[in-house]
Amino acid sequence: MNDAPVFPPLLYGVQASDPFAFACAQARQGCDAGLIAYHPGPTVLQAALVFAPEVPLAQAMAMLPLAAVGFQNALGALAPPEVGVHLVWNGDLRVNGALCGRLNAAASHTAPDAAPDWLVIGLSVDILPQSDTPGDTPDQTTLYGEGCSEVNAVTLLEAWARHTLVALNRWADDGTGPLHKDWTGLAWNIGGTVTQGDLTGTFVGVDENLGLLIKSCDRTHLVPLTDLLEPTQ
Repeated sequence: MNDAPVFPPLLYGVQASDPFAFACAQARQGCDAGLIAYHPGPTVLQAALVFAPEVPLAQAMAMLPLAAVGFQNALGALAPPEVGVHLVWNGDLRVNGALCGRLNAAASHTAPDAAPDWLVIGLSVDILPQSDTPGDTPDQTTLYGEGCSEVNAVTLLEAWARHTLVALNRWADDGTGPLHKDWTGLAWNIGGTVTQGDLTGTFVGVDENLGLLIKSCDRTHLVPLTDLLEPTQ
């Protein structure tokens, strides 16, 4: 667990106690894209990846579901075959149906039609239980609790970086279409009831930019991925 992770070319790592805040601060100061800030703690893996998109923010926010697909591919390669990973539109990660982590995003601005100077995608994954009574929260789990005891934080971080970079290159070459297909195939609760902000209805899918489509009162509403951006200091 103390070994430094090895990242593929174009990506480089810095250990930080709060990877998401650190990555945002470095991005504001003009660091190169490809920085991965990370903290492979014994109970929680935290990481954040800096992007420098050359497309409007509405399209660049595809990096959030892209990084989620990268996580699913990474854990799928490391975990036992019976472990199921599903992706929630808001960035939550579910393992065997229970919450096991999440992804979040911040950008240099929130204007959807302008390319951001930077975009940061954060990752948090629960590795081990943080209490002696993990059953007190039945909708939450850990990798250890789902039979992934052989998956350590550094190995998972390295795999996430590799698979996310592969997905990024595919997105750059082929556009959003393949990502849309991959993410939809892993999506949690399509056809079920979801609540996003003040809107509750049936989750019917995602649009071409992977915005959430909710059917409510015989109307289909679009919630763009930019609504998930977190404020930065």
